[in-house]
Amino acid sequence: MVDYLVVGFGLAGAAFCETLRQNKKTFVVINDRSQTSSRVAGGLYNPIILKRFTLSWRADEQLFFATDFYDRLEQFLGIQVHEKLSVLRKFASVEEQNLWYEAADKERLKLFLDTQLVTNNNPQLNVPHKLGKVKHTGKLNTSLLLNSYEQWLVEQNAIRQETFKYDALKIGSNEVIYGDVKARHLVFCEGFGITENPYFNYLPIQGSKGEYIIIESKELKEKSLVKYSMFLIPLGNNRYKVGATYNRGKKDNTITEESKKEIINKLNTILKCEYTVVAQEAGVRPTVKDRRPLVGRHPNYSNLWVLNGFGSHGVMVGPWAAKALYDHIEMQIPLLAEMDIKRF
Repeated sequence: MVDYLVVGFGLAGAAFCETLRQNKKTFVVINDRSQTSSRVAGGLYNPIILKRFTLSWRADEQLFFATDFYDRLEQFLGIQVHEKLSVLRKFASVEEQNLWYEAADKERLKLFLDTQLVTNNNPQLNVPHKLGKVKHTGKLNTSLLLNSYEQWLVEQNAIRQETFKYDALKIGSNEVIYGDVKARHLVFCEGFGITENPYFNYLPIQGSKGEYIIIESKELKEKSLVKYSMFLIPLGNNRYKVGATYNRGKKDNTITEESKKEIINKLNTILKCEYTVVAQEAGVRPTVKDRRPLVGRHPNYSNLWVLNGFGSHGVMVGPWAAKALYDHIEMQIPLLAEMDIKRF
């Protein structure tokens, strides 16, 4: 008997597993890597919705909890995956700059919006106006984090790399049984894969396909995360990740020439230097119609739970939502109504 069976191992699954480990709970993970959005993500954490200069949902609660969580996780795994970088927002006009100043006067935004605007000193960037600097931002190497944690799970004999078979699950009043695993609780962290889950597929996951390209440019030499109509994300070694697209119509992990052209066309509006496209990636984000996470207990089974629906904010939301679910299960601390699946 283990305490938890966790199905799925993207950002949600990893955050929940690490929360269990820190609380000395036993667990087994089942994952088949069919969902790629966490591994191909840009890995950004940023508390500001840069289109409107507003604070994203409860970002001031999530941000510092998440950065501390990843710092401790780095120490545990002995890797470096967390890099604190400024986000620079390109302004399209003087009017946008004025809107930035107005937003920076608001109490909850003062901590994050720098009123000292940045002059572009990179001759390879087409930035006629100044840039706004968002503080307390950075990026996470999600692929390295998940691969490293997965390796630790393999060493602990705590992961089964297989597709979960829902019809093989036996649900009792105090336990679930799946093959040779018996657990007190089962938590589904399947991302967009939840659409195939007969227990939770009633939840309104819409899904949004996103694609990135990775470019190489020796001339660019940009160290900050730059937001224009997309994100330009430094990866080191003269490489940059650029994107992402949003496509609610397609629900697959296949890269497309159409999205590549869209990203390149937008990239060419800001870059003046030569570059080479060296890779392209795609994944389906688990987006929800009300843009809030999906967290909570199944309406009929007291030991089935879900942790999902982080959309494009998984890096920041994941640790905070994982702790909320853990505290709810183990200490009966109520979930926020905004993210509790009871709303559906």
